[in-house]
Amino acid sequence: MRAMILAAGRGERMRPLTEVVPKPLLEIAGKALIVYQIEALESAGIKDIVINTGHLGEQIQYELGTGASFGVDILYSDEGENILETAGGIIQALPLLGEDPFIVTNADIFTNFDYGSLPSEPDFDAHLVLVDNPPHNPTGDFVFENGRVIEQGNRKLTYSGIGIFYPHFFENCNPGQAPLAPLLHKSAQEKRLSGQHFTGLWYDIGTPARLKEINENLVNQESKH
Repeated sequence: MRAMILAAGRGERMRPLTEVVPKPLLEIAGKALIVYQIEALESAGIKDIVINTGHLGEQIQYELGTGASFGVDILYSDEGENILETAGGIIQALPLLGEDPFIVTNADIFTNFDYGSLPSEPDFDAHLVLVDNPPHNPTGDFVFENGRVIEQGNRKLTYSGIGIFYPHFFENCNPGQAPLAPLLHKSAQEKRLSGQHFTGLWYDIGTPARLKEINENLVNQESKH
């Protein structure tokens, strides 16, 4: 199975940090965010990784190279300064991702999720990992019920930014800028999504304050051991 790490965003909310460093290279405990993802994928047996780059993307390519130092093979889908958003970035990278289901994950999350727990062949168009709602998304995104991801129900959860997609999920999409959320909601309405609820460590590193908080929490935890 191949994986795609989404790393092309401008990181507007992370300014001023992202004016000189792309968000995926910001560090937690001395290691770049995207490296945590690469290492987790590699430990789950995922060796072929596609990374889309955009703002300051040359820094990402310089730091990660071919992926050999991490035991993986990295290919890049460069969007330049014309950022294609989530679905648009995946659509551009489809020729690099093959014909089988592939993992998609965000470069700017910090998690101990086990990618090996994902199904190799989802029953439906896509399979989403949902998490408990963080403070910045208190109303959630989707309902998880009987292994399915649906629109309406008693308790909504948050899409973690981790999922598995069949290439045909994007078959009716045109190239160019396109967000992923509308496609997910349409599939949820049509009951074409499966999923799982992950309750482990997961942070969306969206702002400098969140980055600082997580780094401080890790330092405090280490000082207690």
